[in-house]
Amino acid sequence: MKSLPKTCEECLEEFSQALDDLWVLAQKAHAEGLNPVQSKEMIVDFEVTHELALKVLKAYFKKIGKGGFSGSRDLTVEAFHAELIHDGKSWLDMIIDRIQYNPVYELEPQDKLLEKIESNYVYLFHRFEENMRKIL
Repeated sequence: MKSLPKTCEECLEEFSQALDDLWVLAQKAHAEGLNPVQSKEMIVDFEVTHELALKVLKAYFKKIGKGGFSGSRDLTVEAFHAELIHDGKSWLDMIIDRIQYNPVYELEPQDKLLEKIESNYVYLFHRFEENMRKIL
């Protein structure tokens, strides 16, 4: 049986829950560092949170009658133009970092990604969440 598509508000709630999980790990990373298992968990949580943010954007654009995006980059650019996100370049960097990150290659790329998640991407997600809550 097919399920009904989720509303924009439901997508935002899912995103917020994932962001809460990511926030906890980012705080732990900042305070005391992460072990290798927690580091991988943080990257997975980041990827899930980013996917859910894109899902919120798709649902929002569908709600207002826009659509037909060919991928996450087009969706991100449109979200920036619609002032749903504030730092379009950093959001595009998120996409590039996700593409470049490959768990087969350890250490340096993983460490750089973890630092970007902790220092920048979590903040961008929080701003996005605040903005979407105001809009919805």
